[in-house]
Amino acid sequence: MHPSLTRHTTADGPRWALDGHYLPVDFSLSAWLALPAEAAQAQLASATRGAPADGALLAPIEDAQEAWASGVTYLSSRMAREAESQSADVYQKVYGAARPELFFKACGWRTSGHGQGIRVRADSAWNVPEPELVLVLDSAGGIRGYAVGNDVSSRSIEGENPLYLPQAKVYDGACAIGPGIRLCPVDSLRDLAIALQIRRGGAVVFAGETRSSQIKRALEELAGYLFRELTFPHGAFLFTGTGIVPDETFTLQAGDVVSIDIGGLVLENPVS
Repeated sequence: MHPSLTRHTTADGPRWALDGHYLPVDFSLSAWLALPAEAAQAQLASATRGAPADGALLAPIEDAQEAWASGVTYLSSRMAREAESQSADVYQKVYGAARPELFFKACGWRTSGHGQGIRVRADSAWNVPEPELVLVLDSAGGIRGYAVGNDVSSRSIEGENPLYLPQAKVYDGACAIGPGIRLCPVDSLRDLAIALQIRRGGAVVFAGETRSSQIKRALEELAGYLFRELTFPHGAFLFTGTGIVPDETFTLQAGDVVSIDIGGLVLENPVS
């Protein structure tokens, strides 16, 4: 069983826990991801575990850390983007290109955690969740484990013009990560089941499934491109793209509840 890190609210501020028990108050994910892998593993192995972690879950990312995202890594995503876009050829080209599409998604303080709200843009008529495997990367670009991510997106804005991607992807309530970080070797991430369910008024209005093995590029390749010419002294979070894309008849609405299950980790967020 792989260990998990979670981040919780406490009376003294956010605090990390390992497998459901609080770590020392001074434990920092940023500092832990800055350590070489062996030293980081030794630190957790020797860390004193405190009381059971009973505070509400927070996004497992610290304020100074960044979340980035990969685009068009699944064939289903490429086909959906081509169908919605007035510039379909750009998606064909990036899917087959040597260089992947990478873009900034959110800073830690703007990221929602499990149970916290996500939003749709008021100036967009077509909005969808994007369930994604999120790589947790150390300061050297090594993959320490994964979390579940929701790359909430405006398909109408991106479809109008690919240059509007930042507005379609980056706004308040557009990024959720949780419920924690499962620490595991990269080989255990290559064929995880990914499931999306959206409930409205208690009824399921959309469900879909895929697997991380359907990602076109190696996970190490995506991480390697992110770290080209760019440093992350506190580590980084990298969304790896979505393979579940609702069609044009579906859009998120306020009151919906989005649930994403990746390898048994479940992230759930209400929509406002």
